[in-house]
Parts: sequence; C-alpha cells; structure tokens
Amino acid sequence: MSDSAADPDALLRHHGDVEVDSGFVDFAVNVRGDGPPAWLRERLSAALSSLGSYPSVAADRAAREQVAAHHGRSTDEVLLLSGGAEGFSMLPRLRPQLVATIHPSFTEPDWVLEQARVPVHRVILPSPFELDPTLVPDAADMVIIGNPTNPTSVLHPRQAVLSLRESGRTLVVDEAFADAVLGAGESLASQSLDDVLVLRSLTKTWALAGLRCGYALGHPDVLARLQYGRAHWPLGSLQLEAIRACTEPFAVEQARAESERIDRERTAMIPRLEALGLDITGPARAPFLLMRVDGADLVRERLRTMGIAVRRADTFPGLDRHHLRVAVRDSKQVDILVDALNTVL
Repeated sequence: MSDSAADPDALLRHHGDVEVDSGFVDFAVNVRGDGPPAWLRERLSAALSSLGSYPSVAADRAAREQVAAHHGRSTDEVLLLSGGAEGFSMLPRLRPQLVATIHPSFTEPDWVLEQARVPVHRVILPSPFELDPTLVPDAADMVIIGNPTNPTSVLHPRQAVLSLRESGRTLVVDEAFADAVLGAGESLASQSLDDVLVLRSLTKTWALAGLRCGYALGHPDVLARLQYGRAHWPLGSLQLEAIRACTEPFAVEQARAESERIDRERTAMIPRLEALGLDITGPARAPFLLMRVDGADLVRERLRTMGIAVRRADTFPGLDRHHLRVAVRDSKQVDILVDALNTVL
C-alpha cells in the first residue's frame, strides 16, 4: 500500500524539514541560511531583557504600525501571526461553506479546513500550472491561492489573481515567498480590498523558522473574525520584535538585495539542471524549483545515501512520484547537487 493510501492526512502535513538529517546538504527546505543575520540576532538579543514581562499592547501596536507603514496600509488592517501558517488555522472562523484551493500548492490550508469539516474543492492546474479562473466553482465562497506558488515557483499575474474575486467570496492569497521575488512581484499586500486577505511569512527570508513570525493583511472586520476566541498574548516578545525589525526600511532593503541574489542563483542553477535532462517548471520566480524526472522517488532516496536532501513533491495534489522540489542555492552547493545527480542519473 502506498503512503498516500495509508495516510493521506500525513501527506498533507509533510514538510521539507523531515527530509533533512544532521550534516545533510539541504535542498529540501526553502529557508535562506542557517539562522538570522547578525543585525537581527543583535536586535533579538537586546530584547531578551523583556522576557520577564508579558508582551505589551504597546509592542504589539508598534509592530503593527511598522508592518502597516511597510505596505501602505492602516494599522487596523494588520494582524500579527505566529508564522504565516497560523493564518490558515484561523480560516474556519470565517465559516466558509465551500473552499476552492488552487493546486499544486501548499497543503496546510486543506488539512486545516478538512479537520474543521469545511468542504474543500481542489482545483488542479495542469502543467505549466498557469492560473485558469474558470476552473474555480462558482459556489466557492472562499478561494485560496499561493503567489508565488509552492512548489511550482509560478508567479501568477496580479490581475489574474484578482479575477478570482466574486460577490460574497473571500480571496486568500498566500504570499509566504513574496519577499524573495525580484521586483514588485505581483503582490496584493499594498491593496486595501474588503474581500482579499493576504498572508505573509518572515520565516524564509530571515531564517526564523524556529521563531514563527508572520502577519495577515485584510479588512479590519475580517481580521476581527479571524482572531475571535484567540488566546491572550498570542505572540511572544521576541516574535513582536522580529516582525517589527524585519519590516523596517533597512530590512526591506536587505530583502530586496537578497531577492536579487536569489534571482542570480536561480538563473545560474536552472541550465545546469536542464543539462542533466531534468524538466524544470518555468518561468520560475521563487527561491525553489520544481523539476520532473522519471523515478524521482528513487532519485531522492539515492541522493539521501549521499547526504543530500531534496523535497519529495508527490505530496502536493496534482503532482506524482516523478516530481521533486529543490531550493535555490549558491554555486558551491549546486556543484554538490549536480555532481551527485550525475552519479545517480
């Protein structure tokens, strides 16, 4: 029996971190770097003295004000999250009757909604995974889409995403990797629309996976419904400080420079993989690549024996055992991957 047949819920919650053992060359996780940069560590270290007190209302407001200023929104349009994924766990509080999730994409929303007994309709986009709004059922009163999309690295045009809006429908846009996209990136984060909810993560760009930092941008009424019944002090003091720091002008400029670095690395990496006969989904715009190779599951296992972790992609609806996702890395790490693939293939 296949893993999928044995436990489909487990596959929905499969994430790249489980692919990585100690000492592995990591192409499975999309976090950039092994930890936050020195300037951010210093900010967080300075905030350690605040841990004797409960997180303050003032600190929460200061972080929301900074996020709002970054995106040109009002403070009451910002909800701070313990990681962008926390936003998905709140969606059942909006009481949708039918949710359409656009796939292949991040599967956490499907799992959360199904656990809450919310009907989910999966819209499977055929390769090359361009958005086709006509595939979304008219009855869907919530649509969830990633942009750029994990794992395909596809960046949907802003107007195509907005075409998913309908009367009585909430559009949820997962922009977890938007900071890593070169240029404006088709983001909706700076557009105040009553029916659009944008979820952002600070985990990937700033290597904060262990701290869980993110935020939601949307209409104040929608944000109020999302946090109904939420525990008091939902974010700790270090999370508040990190969110504030990572949306200040200096950090925004650092993220822009990092997006340029990712673009250069990705541009150099793609032809090296294609030269091995691998089919790379494109145009890729995110800090990861989706590649198709016959018997990818066996390739992944053989790479593991060589100490290299890549992300299986058959856990994403619409993909199969012939797909893998690899993070964009620098040339030295890509050398290691290419040499290993030459041996494996």
